[in-house]
Amino acid sequence: MKLTDISPAIALTPLDGRYHNATAPLVEYLSEPALNRERMRVEVEWMILLANGFEGNGNQPIVDGVKPFTEAEKDYLRSIPENFGAAGIAQHAAHEAVTHHDVKAVEYYIDDLIDAAPAEFTNINERLKTLVHFACTSEDINNLSTARCVKNAMEQVWTPAFKEIIDHLAEKAEENKDKALLSLTHGQPATPTTLGKELAVYVYRLNRQLKHIESQEYLGKINGATGTFGAHLAACPNVDWIAVSREFVENRMGLTWNPLTTQIESHDWQAELYSTVSHANRIMHNLCVDVWMYISRGVFAQIPVKGATGSSTMPHKVNPIRFENAEANFEISCSLLDTLSATLVESRWQRDLTDSTTQRNIGSALGYSQLALYNLMGGLKSIHPNDIVIERELDTNWEVLGEPIQTAMRACELKGLPGMEKPYEKVKELMRGHEISKEAVEAFIDQQSFDDETAARLKALTPATYTGWANKLVAFDR
Repeated sequence: MKLTDISPAIALTPLDGRYHNATAPLVEYLSEPALNRERMRVEVEWMILLANGFEGNGNQPIVDGVKPFTEAEKDYLRSIPENFGAAGIAQHAAHEAVTHHDVKAVEYYIDDLIDAAPAEFTNINERLKTLVHFACTSEDINNLSTARCVKNAMEQVWTPAFKEIIDHLAEKAEENKDKALLSLTHGQPATPTTLGKELAVYVYRLNRQLKHIESQEYLGKINGATGTFGAHLAACPNVDWIAVSREFVENRMGLTWNPLTTQIESHDWQAELYSTVSHANRIMHNLCVDVWMYISRGVFAQIPVKGATGSSTMPHKVNPIRFENAEANFEISCSLLDTLSATLVESRWQRDLTDSTTQRNIGSALGYSQLALYNLMGGLKSIHPNDIVIERELDTNWEVLGEPIQTAMRACELKGLPGMEKPYEKVKELMRGHEISKEAVEAFIDQQSFDDETAARLKALTPATYTGWANKLVAFDR
């Protein structure tokens, strides 16, 4: 039996198959039916604006010969996209099978519902079909629909998941702001920090990207075949179509009005957004790698999942698979988002269709990121600091105190204390390439001509207390 013969159809990509539960919320906004439903919303709201006007024109019909809809009639028209379900999807697909044009199929679907309107809705009649898609090019509908789909997906699904990561990291940063941690620079023991401060670094980085995302503009246009309102003016020369366009995009669609376009909205806002999401992905990818290495080092311990298998041959293993999964899917998401950002901002003269097929991958680009967020959150919730390892690392690396000692010697030399020349070289000779004990550090301090206060301060230091103001810096993560 062929797998292609099985019904319902088997998903080709893991987003709609293996990982469906993690990515399903995006279906509401970035699937093909979601796009068609949004197209219906745009078409219906355009009809209502043309029939009922707006405050700027005294709430009069914009197109002569069209009667204003009653509240009940407006509710019926608005119910067309709201009730777009399985039967509607099949009905739309039947139209598209004939038209080979998805937006034209939306028009015909709306025509069907106009025919099905209750008789008492006298303004919703055969003649009204002429108003559907009035003076619009398909891109007028598509750019607004896509912008609303992406805006809703970001606001309702992706950004809340992103914030959950940030909030969790912030909570753990505060919780561990005083927990000393051995740093590794170039993979070698270095000046200690605190676990909380290191997590706070990521909170700060991610919050900067969140600010960009939350201030993101979502642009839209409705201005005809080449952005000139040519057909609008030919049909209705006395209408202020610029004002109508602005009213529709800003107040009816909830988007930022773009006054200057070719046939397509220029997609610069999409490039900006996808670049920011890609940047956020890369920061979180860095977090995944860091946590993975902390787990490998023993700094973080994982909570085993009952019944789970870490290795098919090594029963003892608890693999950091959630972080590995997140790492890989952030990479795939970045590849798609970077392609979208680069491709969508270019168009041949006034129009070509490269953007149309490219934009059908927005759901995949954000879907892989959503999957990564899901796994990263799961991974973060399954780890905790391993105090035994953390304390052992600090206690076996007294050489990290070479930095404060030689810096204090420099300060003493500048104050005129004798015997403090070449402090870096002296400490280097003692500590570089050697295992140093607490006693050796104290003996070195005693051999120098420190004043009593400085000597006492240095001898009081341990790798676990040499963390500077790391705990205070956590307060800056927001």
